[in-house]
Amino acid sequence: MFYETATRLWKHLPPEERKRAAEAFLREPSPELAGRALDALVKARRLRPQAARSLPLDAQGRILATVLDPGEPLAQGLLVSLHLAERRPLLRAFLDALGLPHEDGVLADETDPGGTVSTAQARRAREALATFPAAEVEVYLNTLWLQDPDRWGSLVPEGPAG
Repeated sequence: MFYETATRLWKHLPPEERKRAAEAFLREPSPELAGRALDALVKARRLRPQAARSLPLDAQGRILATVLDPGEPLAQGLLVSLHLAERRPLLRAFLDALGLPHEDGVLADETDPGGTVSTAQARRAREALATFPAAEVEVYLNTLWLQDPDRWGSLVPEGPAG
């Protein structure tokens, strides 16, 4: 099942997966989203910003993982961090199956998106991911689709669900 927003996808991740994503994000926060993450921590625990910043990384991750509506930009950042930190083999296998150039699972040239992915390409790429946990594959494909629905539209199994 694909979700129509990153926030909905984030909300439906298991708590432990949200925690891993939050910790990965906080280890290397996007400068554009660091403030949003701090705001989410502050609101979640009614902390002052200084107190939230001084918490250990694992405590910040635990708190951020409990925020079910971090806002669309932060939810996207958290989902991307989950994949870049823990799921590089899945990313590499997928992009290799599509024949797209990449650097350790990250598209090599993001200025040239290379067009849309056909249904046949999407089917082959999904087959190449058969050895990975199905839930992880679906979250990854949903995340890709959320980033660029035009390019990755063929990944949606039967249209977005939520």
